[in-house]
Amino acid sequence: MSAPKARPVQYVIVGSGIAGLAAAETLRTRQPQAPITMISEEPHNFYSRPGLAYLLRGDIPEKQLFIRTRDDLRGLNLQRIHARVTHLACDRRELVLANGQRVPYDRLLLAPGAQATRPPFIRDDLSGQVKIDSLDDTRHILQLARRGKTAVVVGGGITALELAEGLAARRLRVHYFLRGARYWSDVLDEEESHIVMARLEQEGVHIHTNTQVKQLHGAAGRLTGVETEAGAVIPAELLAYAIGVRPRVELARAAGLAVDKGIVVNSFLETSQPGVFAAGDAAQVGSTPLDVLWPTALHQGRVAGANLAGEKVGYVRAVACNVTQLTGLKVTIIGSVGGGKGSGKDADTVAIVRGDSESWRLAPRAAVLADRHDVNRVRLFVGERHIVGALVMGEQTWSRPLQRLIAAGADILPVRAALLGPAATAFPALAQFYQQWEQRGAGAPPGRG
Repeated sequence: MSAPKARPVQYVIVGSGIAGLAAAETLRTRQPQAPITMISEEPHNFYSRPGLAYLLRGDIPEKQLFIRTRDDLRGLNLQRIHARVTHLACDRRELVLANGQRVPYDRLLLAPGAQATRPPFIRDDLSGQVKIDSLDDTRHILQLARRGKTAVVVGGGITALELAEGLAARRLRVHYFLRGARYWSDVLDEEESHIVMARLEQEGVHIHTNTQVKQLHGAAGRLTGVETEAGAVIPAELLAYAIGVRPRVELARAAGLAVDKGIVVNSFLETSQPGVFAAGDAAQVGSTPLDVLWPTALHQGRVAGANLAGEKVGYVRAVACNVTQLTGLKVTIIGSVGGGKGSGKDADTVAIVRGDSESWRLAPRAAVLADRHDVNRVRLFVGERHIVGALVMGEQTWSRPLQRLIAAGADILPVRAALLGPAATAFPALAQFYQQWEQRGAGAPPGRG
C-alpha cells in the first residue's frame, strides 16, 4: 500500500502591490505547481502606483498603468481573493477575512504597503477631501476636478507636488499650503526648493508659505472653503492632502508580531513569527531607516519570494535612491543628502512620504559642493573617504556615475581635496577619477597615481 501523498505547501501573500507581485513571480519560478493565494483589498489587476501622478496630469492614458498583461497574471496561476484581512492567527496558521472566510497558510508574506496619514482637520461629513493612495482615489479626483474650480493642496514631498501639478493641469485654480518657508526642506536645500517653487508658480499654482489649516467650511455635505490659522478663508471645492504615509502594521501588531515603525524583519525578511515574512513599504529590516521606494519594494519582494520557497537569500539594503520629476525637472536623490544647514524636520510632513527614504535625512558631517547652471544642479556630500550622498537636478549626466560611486563606497581620497575646491576644478577631477575607477574595474582599490 503506497504512502498517502504529502499535502502541498500553501503559500499566501497579503497585498498585490509591487512587493507582493514580485514575490509571487519569484515564488512561481521556484514552485511551478504550488498553490499560491494572493489576498488584496485592491479590486484592480496590478498597476504602477508611481504612474498615478502621470494619469492625474493627463500625461498617460489609464491603460498604460497596467504593466503586466492579463496573460502575464494568468500565467502566475494565482488564486486571487478580493477582501480585507481582519485577523492573523499565527498559532493556527490562518487568516480571517472580513466576510468570515478563513484562509490557511503554511508560509505567509505580509506586503500590505502604506497608506496616507489623515490630517487632524479632515471632516467625515464633507465630500471633496482627497488623497492619492490608489487608482480609485485618482479616478475620484478626476471626477471631482471636472466640476470643481478651486483646490487647496496640503503637504510636502513628492506626492503633494504631484497633486498640485495634476490639479493645475486639470485647469483648477490651485492653492498650495506650506507650513514652513519653503518646499521639502529636509531633502532639498534652499536653492533647490526655490527652483521648484518658482516653476510651480509658473504653472499657475499659488503657493502660501508659513500657512496652516485651521478648519474646513462646508454646506450641504460639500466642502466650500479652507480657513487658515491666520483667519483667511480660501473658497474651494476640493482639498487634497499628502502629509506622509504610515506603514500598515495593524494586522501584524494585533497578531503579536514585532512592530516598530514597520513590521520588523530579519535579514531574510522573516518576522518574529517563523514562516511569516514581510516586504515592501510596511517592512522594516532590523533598525534600519524606512524606505517607501518602488525599487526597494521590488527588491524585497523578490528576496521574500525566494525565501518563501525555502531558500535562504539575505536582503542587502542598497543605498537609497530615487528618480522623480519635480515640476518637470528630473531629480535623482542618492544616499544621505540632508536639506542644507538648519533645515531640521520638514514641517509639512508628519511621517515619511512616498518616494522617500528616512536615510536621505541622516545629515552627514560632510562638505557640500554644488555645481549649478540655471535649473541644472549637482550637490555632493563628501565624507572623509567616500561620497555619501548626491542630488542631481535637471541634466542627468552625473546621476549614473554618482549612483555607482556611492553604492560601491568608492574611496575618493585621491581627489577629496579637489572635490572640496571650486566646482570648476572639482568636477573635472571627479570625471577623471570616475574614468580611472571604471578602467580599474569598479571597486578595485584606487591607486594614488
